[in-house]
Amino acid sequence: METSFLAPPFALDELPDSPAVFVIHAGDAPPYLGRTARLRRRLKRLLDAPATPSRLLNLHQLATRVEYILTPSRLSSLLAFHQAARAHFPSEYIRLTRLRFPAYVKLLLANEFPRTQVTTRFSASQAIHYGPFRTRAAAERFEAQMLDLFQVRRCQEDLAPHPDHPGCIYGEMGRCLRPCQEIVSPAEYRSEVARLSQFIHSSGESLLTSVRAARDRSAGNLDFEDAQRHHARVQRIEQLLKLRDDLVTEAAHLRGVAVTPSALPGHVELRFFLDAVWLPPVLFRIAPESSGAMVPLDRRLREIAEPLAPPRISIRERAEHLALLARWFYSSWRDGEWLSFDSLETLPYRRLVRALARVAASSQPSRF
Repeated sequence: METSFLAPPFALDELPDSPAVFVIHAGDAPPYLGRTARLRRRLKRLLDAPATPSRLLNLHQLATRVEYILTPSRLSSLLAFHQAARAHFPSEYIRLTRLRFPAYVKLLLANEFPRTQVTTRFSASQAIHYGPFRTRAAAERFEAQMLDLFQVRRCQEDLAPHPDHPGCIYGEMGRCLRPCQEIVSPAEYRSEVARLSQFIHSSGESLLTSVRAARDRSAGNLDFEDAQRHHARVQRIEQLLKLRDDLVTEAAHLRGVAVTPSALPGHVELRFFLDAVWLPPVLFRIAPESSGAMVPLDRRLREIAEPLAPPRISIRERAEHLALLARWFYSSWRDGEWLSFDSLETLPYRRLVRALARVAASSQPSRF
């Protein structure tokens, strides 16, 4: 939906009484930003001259212009409110929107001896962010169990390797390569970090494939004890991967599409999310045109999706887009459907068509 504007005298009776995000401008004063489930009712209360003195907020004598955008879904309301707050209150929009940044497991590659940490900061430094997780506790639990599969350090200090370094319990248990004590060279430690990095890139498949292959080789050589050991490791990896929340992947390359209701009958909104960036919504007509040849839904979807590309935005904006996705997806009030995909070339169009049908059916008014 596009932004609409009103100027005095405000024709409020002509407004739809629908969910919307609105901004009331009052000359040189800061604007009034709000969102509502009933636009006409809310603006009449704020802008109509009060019949009797009241302590309720009324902007009848101050308002010079109104802009609004209809938001037929909770996702569209969330994104529109954030966009309006960012535009009109650039120094305090995070506080106004109460936007909380989700947790990631971050692999710090810029460090001479890379390590992981759980953080809510999505930075431009040389690092891999794995997430977003539903909670920080979930990210910490995943990080701890992931590091059990690798010999990467868990300490947070800036290492100055020396043979006399006291080390830690993980080194004594054989769960760290002990670069602090110069047990391995920086290159050898980096090779273990590369294995961890590949684990994140492949969402666990790289390690799972290699351990399964080792298990099968041992079984083929009739070394059943070794095969059992590898099988136990496969089970640990599979249990670890079950700890991931549904959105968790390498965050910089998170891709998907949200299908949500539209204010226009017979339509839905498609909101593509490419490389951690929300693209503008696409209004998609479900019913075929009354005239012309019948075009299958999946072909029409391909025509929309194939030319899409993520815009270049700042790291800060990308962090906000990820936070907005996590807020909607992990909420109890999520509406519409979400479909993840690895790339536009592998977008599962048949699943997307089914999602379109479900959202369109759920948004149809009941006949009873």
